[in-house]
Amino acid sequence: MANRFRPRLLTYFAVVALLSSVTVTVVRAQGQQQQAKPVQHPLAWAYAVPEAPLPPPAQVDESAVKSIPGSTQSFTMKQIRDTGNPVDWFPNDHPQMPSIVAHRRSPTGSPWVGSCGLCHYPNGKGRPENAPVAGLPYGYILEQIADFKNGARRTSDPGKANTATMAGNASGITDEEALEAAKYFSSLKMTPWIKVEETDTVPKVRNAGGFYVPIEGEGKGTEPIGNRILEMPVDPDATETYRNPHSGWIAYVPVGSVKKGEDFVLRGGSGKTVACAACHGEGLKGNGNFPPLAGRSPSYLARQLYDMQHYMRNGPGTQLMRPVVQNLTEEDILNITAYLASLQP
Repeated sequence: MANRFRPRLLTYFAVVALLSSVTVTVVRAQGQQQQAKPVQHPLAWAYAVPEAPLPPPAQVDESAVKSIPGSTQSFTMKQIRDTGNPVDWFPNDHPQMPSIVAHRRSPTGSPWVGSCGLCHYPNGKGRPENAPVAGLPYGYILEQIADFKNGARRTSDPGKANTATMAGNASGITDEEALEAAKYFSSLKMTPWIKVEETDTVPKVRNAGGFYVPIEGEGKGTEPIGNRILEMPVDPDATETYRNPHSGWIAYVPVGSVKKGEDFVLRGGSGKTVACAACHGEGLKGNGNFPPLAGRSPSYLARQLYDMQHYMRNGPGTQLMRPVVQNLTEEDILNITAYLASLQP
């Protein structure tokens, strides 16, 4: 009886093998097409999502003790690279940090919550890939934590991973921790942190994971700035290697953008929008629960305008902003944020 069914079995297995071969070929072809298709990043200069995985940090002697100019502190490279307990080079710059600002929380049975100071720095000034939170209104900070927690605050570029990280932190943070963090950061004074420079050409850069640094060695050079803002550390090594919170930033912007942005911010761009000072106060330094905008990261500000415009920010305060941003072009957003970043905080 086995011999009677053998030809049929052989035919069956041959068909299965053929179909499998076709399926694999189709999947491979689809995969190649997907790989060949470039990823479309909205407002790419502002979101600064890396196109490829970043290389691992350079190997160093983790026991080597390091110091930086102006600081009385010293830390090993292992401590400097500890993402759970960010180093504090200048403890006299600020009040005592609450535990959630100074340390990651991950006890047994509790959700993992990152330390606020890792991304936003102990001085609250942050970097372009996150938010400068120093001096933001207390109530506004709590509102943003709530928006991240309930999904009202998202990102227009899914590749921007730290938005999801912040949402996770907001979901895991306790009410007491949120109150402590808001009180701490709102008590800090935002001081000049970004120098805006108009230019036609900029250094060629590489993505360092949310911001850009000039290329050194092979590939080094300059190129036209085009229609973008390039925000980068004044001293890349101080920022990347040591996380020096006294080492500021430079924002290269297109020639003429600051003046164009001034027209929008102060006069509403000939009726295209409304003057920002109407809500954000004189000098754009904040007004009640309306946050200060002056001297803040142009990359960060641009993302917020774009996210509001595209319904990725939907918290209570955003409802007031949506009519303000709905008619703005990407060039308008660039000009507005270039001007705001050029102001004294």
